[in-house]
Amino acid sequence: MKKILIIASGLTAVALTSCSDVKRHPSRAYMPDMADSRAIETYSDHRALQAEGINYTAVPVEGTVSRSEEVIYKMLKDTTGQHALSANLKNPLPPLDSTQLVEAERLYLINCGICHGAKLDGNGPLYKDGNGPYPAKPANLAGDAAIKALPAGTIFHVETYGKNLMGSYASQLSTKQRWMIADYIKIKQGGGNAPATATDSTAAAAKTATANTAAPDSSAAKK
Repeated sequence: MKKILIIASGLTAVALTSCSDVKRHPSRAYMPDMADSRAIETYSDHRALQAEGINYTAVPVEGTVSRSEEVIYKMLKDTTGQHALSANLKNPLPPLDSTQLVEAERLYLINCGICHGAKLDGNGPLYKDGNGPYPAKPANLAGDAAIKALPAGTIFHVETYGKNLMGSYASQLSTKQRWMIADYIKIKQGGGNAPATATDSTAAAAKTATANTAAPDSSAAKK
């Protein structure tokens, strides 16, 4: 009985000690920067952190793709050397339907029309027949045979990385939106498949119905 009381007293003392809020010998953090992260202000200057030896640039890790991206595109590092290879890029999106075509046109007019013009003729508001603030005429997407020959993958590549005086639009347009604009440009150039409109589908259905009505009833002919 006495032995049981001694054991119970010892366990009670250990339990009370472990429940104490006072830690006389705190444990050591093996990697304190992982346990206690530095607070980073959005759009703040990170040069002070780099001066302390903290390598933080607010740039995504190379080769990673945002979870918000709807279409995965393999980034090309050497934009000059990879420009020709971009012709092999295939549009992962299905052909635009009539609703998506309207959205693609809207995206084009907002982001591209100011330079290349609403008619893709390179005569946007910035050029304006040479009277605008931009002295050099932008590329004629609809009339230049060399540009019309470019595949959608190359147009997408230029949208992503820019070329010559044109800058990148990767920060303004998502991957899906850039592919939509590339598809829209090819359709306007006559090199893409224009989506079937509601009028076209209605006319096709009416034509089929007329043909079925005009055709003789095979079962009646047999009788």
